[in-house]
Amino acid sequence: MKSEDSLNGVLLVDKGPDMTSHDVVAVARRCLNMKKIGHCGTLDPMATGMLILVLGSGTKLQDLLMSEDKEYTGSLKLGATTSTQDREGEILEEKPVPELTDEEIKAAFDGYKGDFYQMPPMVSAIKINGVPLYKLARKGQVVEREPRFVRVYDYQITKTAVPDIDFRVVCSKGFYVRTYAHDIGQKLGCGAHLTDLRRTRSGHFKFTEGNHTTFAALKEGRKDEVMKSILSLYDVSKLRGA
Repeated sequence: MKSEDSLNGVLLVDKGPDMTSHDVVAVARRCLNMKKIGHCGTLDPMATGMLILVLGSGTKLQDLLMSEDKEYTGSLKLGATTSTQDREGEILEEKPVPELTDEEIKAAFDGYKGDFYQMPPMVSAIKINGVPLYKLARKGQVVEREPRFVRVYDYQITKTAVPDIDFRVVCSKGFYVRTYAHDIGQKLGCGAHLTDLRRTRSGHFKFTEGNHTTFAALKEGRKDEVMKSILSLYDVSKLRGA
């Protein structure tokens, strides 16, 4: 078993739905009995998949690991826009979905490939004058946001069963997949919102046998099991080719 000294490094957690990234950090702190834990890139409560936790002196890597590209699989539903741009929000507008060809759908996705500016959603953790946007959104306030420069390196439409479309996207830091779904819906003229999202990769990190843990293991305090999944700082530098 790893010693207490080895509580420095990276812990990959397969996050389940209906919890915040902060919830995962809180249970990890209890399970490992340590305060110095951070996460690299928020996942919405609805989203599942890879949440990178940095432990102890591993927190020095937080900015570096957050800046790397991410890969997601997701699903969007055409015909309705929502207040949060995903299925958790209230429906704002519904429109009939036209007869769309595969070429028209591909053209809409192609419109958001490469470098472009994306408007962050009101329901996001970006702060304006020190206040997160989602807190203002809860009060019904809409404020001016600065568009963000983002990049889609690659995408793939994996299944089309209109009104539902499944896709995979590889994107830069600071990219909102729900805004991507919303914008594609606007381009197709009928609106859309994100119905499913899973982060499958972050930078050089991908789930393999034994290299990650679960929220359940953390919540149930299975410390020995969790510690076996911790990647040491040496493991991390080797993985990143440093």
